Amino acid sequence: MIERLCIIGVGLIGGSLARALRQAGAVGEIVGCNRSAESLARAKELGVIDRAETDPSEAVKDADVVVLAVPMGAMEGVFERMAPSLKPGAVVTDAGSTKGHVVTVARNAFGEIPPFLVPGHPIAGTEQSGVEAAFPELYRDRRVILTPVTETDREAVALVRWTWEQAGAQVEEMNVEHHDEVLAATSHLPHMLAYCLVDALARMEESKEIFRFAAGGFRDFTRIASSDPRMWHDICFANRTQLLKMLERFGDDLERLGEAIKSDDSGAVMDIFQRAKTARDRYRQIDPGSPE
Repeated sequence: MIERLCIIGVGLIGGSLARALRQAGAVGEIVGCNRSAESLARAKELGVIDRAETDPSEAVKDADVVVLAVPMGAMEGVFERMAPSLKPGAVVTDAGSTKGHVVTVARNAFGEIPPFLVPGHPIAGTEQSGVEAAFPELYRDRRVILTPVTETDREAVALVRWTWEQAGAQVEEMNVEHHDEVLAATSHLPHMLAYCLVDALARMEESKEIFRFAAGGFRDFTRIASSDPRMWHDICFANRTQLLKMLERFGDDLERLGEAIKSDDSGAVMDIFQRAKTARDRYRQIDPGSPE
């Protein structure tokens, strides 16, 4: 059991982990930390946390495990504030979507990459945000990627792995660079496309008419554009190198599709659509729990 767990950022991600671990009987006291005292009061009212602190340096005192579930732009500041207060033997992990950024800002804050830091990323979430959206089943049968570096202590990795497994997750390890490349393609790029499409349509003169007649395909494709803008703004810049590569590659593919339509190349268009359908169907076989 984790005697004292500190979660900095008690929203959907952090709150769901707290709920899952409490349900599993894997944690004693849960200390929550947010900048907003109001949101912390709500988290306590809902039974997500036992104690609330607005200062990270106070929140992490005597904690056995600390989980950072804050926007990427806030990571370095939180690391700096909590560093002097961590007890010996404490393990720190995070839920950030870009691991290269986390490793860099941790080095800046601590002066080195501390052995007790285990960078992590749960591949789970919804378009909702806030502690009210948290639920204990969020991580059940979902993947969590840990990206330990050379300096990372293996016992710390084992404890973080165990923590996520208690929440029902399937834990895998990956190196930092590969993680950021994969997530730029499978998560960051789709969010950029959804935001951009909805913004483009909203700025059209006929936007009210367009949204009025939008069907299920539009709803499904653009659902993630309801995600927290601040969080995705930070991810966009934290993983800019890999994201720009994917945007350029997708732009080239989109241009080829446009040229095929313009030149009446029916075969090329059908090839693109058929390859996409085959790949999507194969993905559904690999991950049958994913949405249709």
